[in-house]
Amino acid sequence: MIHQPSKIVCVGKNYLDHAKEMGGDLPPEPLLFLKPSSAIIAPGQPIVLPRLSTHVEHEAEIGIVIKDRLRKVSEAEAMRGIAGFVCLNDVTARDWQKRESQWARAKGFDTFCPVGDSVVAGLDWRDLEVIGRVNGQVRQHGRARDMLFEIPFLLSHISHVMTLEPGDLIATGTPAGVGRLNPGDTVEVEIPGVGVLRNPVVAE
Repeated sequence: MIHQPSKIVCVGKNYLDHAKEMGGDLPPEPLLFLKPSSAIIAPGQPIVLPRLSTHVEHEAEIGIVIKDRLRKVSEAEAMRGIAGFVCLNDVTARDWQKRESQWARAKGFDTFCPVGDSVVAGLDWRDLEVIGRVNGQVRQHGRARDMLFEIPFLLSHISHVMTLEPGDLIATGTPAGVGRLNPGDTVEVEIPGVGVLRNPVVAE
């Protein structure tokens, strides 16, 4: 299991199709927000739907684990400073996200950040794709090369905002197809060449 990082930095509306399904304008700069490290769970552990929310959704994402301390680095330096890629699910209480202007509550419930246990280095980010499934049915499919803000730029940009420490996680955004999770569901995030992250869903 991924150890507790100092922070989880997430990118919103980073695929055009997802930005359209969520409504609103495309962000002119990367839309950054944080998830607490207490939200992390391992493969096989349950995503718990909290009583405080009536609408929780999956968000399959390409995650990045940071290897070296990165502060105000170039895109090339940023790419040399990653440990590898990992499957990540940015679980979201959509009802809370829609009613609040900041997303700490919507994104921060316990169990709302399943992370795979396989961190794979040496992959070309341009070849990466992510697939989200619920109960075996494909709901999401996106390619890294279709991101609004590409991975090298994202890492460099974030490093100019906040110092990235070894072990930190970056969630690079989700493609279209997000949808509601219900008790009894099994949700999967697959990155071909990296692995499959699988978690059951239970009610609190």
